[in-house]
Amino acid sequence: MPTPLKLTALDADDLGVISAAVQDSLVAVRDCVHFKDERRFVLLLNRFCWEADPTVEAAHWRTHSALVFNEVKAVRHHDVPLDEPDRVLDLLSITQENDHSVTLRFAAGRAIRLEIGRLACHLGDVGEPWATPWKPAHPVDVD
Repeated sequence: MPTPLKLTALDADDLGVISAAVQDSLVAVRDCVHFKDERRFVLLLNRFCWEADPTVEAAHWRTHSALVFNEVKAVRHHDVPLDEPDRVLDLLSITQENDHSVTLRFAAGRAIRLEIGRLACHLGDVGEPWATPWKPAHPVDVD
């Protein structure tokens, strides 16, 4: 069983580590919330544990995680079905575009862009992980 993660990102390199940890996380539209008064954006994730030891019997694990961005000034959505709160999005990556924006990219060309005062991001696993027989896979482009 994987050890719970607790990570903080204060620069683009740190954010790259968090991005790798949350790749292929599942998140319902309803669980992506901007708390404007607190300048905070929170996602509640069903995270695939890429860091789990693949040599153990139950090699694949998922866990619930909270991904929090502080100092958020504005949130922009691209093709995110806000009128479908039960729609589940597949998080592919998180990148810092410049000193004042972060983009969360999802499958199917969806994205959320956060306008930030500074990068202050935290990832924390919550609850107990559970075994899963499914490992995310992505098609490989062959030229």
